[in-house]
Amino acid sequence: MPYIVDFGDVSTVGLESSPVAEALAGLRANEARYYKNKYDHVFTVSPASEAPEALDWLNHILANERDIVISARPLEVTSFEVDGFRMVHVFYESGLSINVMYGIETGKKRAVGFKLSEGMEVPEELASRFKFARQKSKLAGVIRGSYFVIKGEY
Repeated sequence: MPYIVDFGDVSTVGLESSPVAEALAGLRANEARYYKNKYDHVFTVSPASEAPEALDWLNHILANERDIVISARPLEVTSFEVDGFRMVHVFYESGLSINVMYGIETGKKRAVGFKLSEGMEVPEELASRFKFARQKSKLAGVIRGSYFVIKGEY
């Protein structure tokens, strides 16, 4: 069942099994606030089991671009189009959040972003490949993030 993420009243709904559920909920709320403020988009997530095509698309890009397979269990997924971009976000039980920003038109920006919830370790599959910068968020505490540019067509 879809869940509209409320960034005014942060909730762990759907994320309860995560050992960093509160930090992950803050990270999710931070994303919701960003999309509401920048695009006036209501950020709605669904259980990963209800959106296999979005999860498969993200996994396909990770595997083809960087030979990455995420070992953590996906909890929630959102997929939408806004301002000429296809966006997919996946929130994992470990506290990891991965997003794909894919410009629909050729030549538009295309990238994969990784965000780590406060309190989680860098996943083994990412640790040797990426450096993570820190940013502070009122909703999520300290977020560590990294990204790579997508080169292929998906």
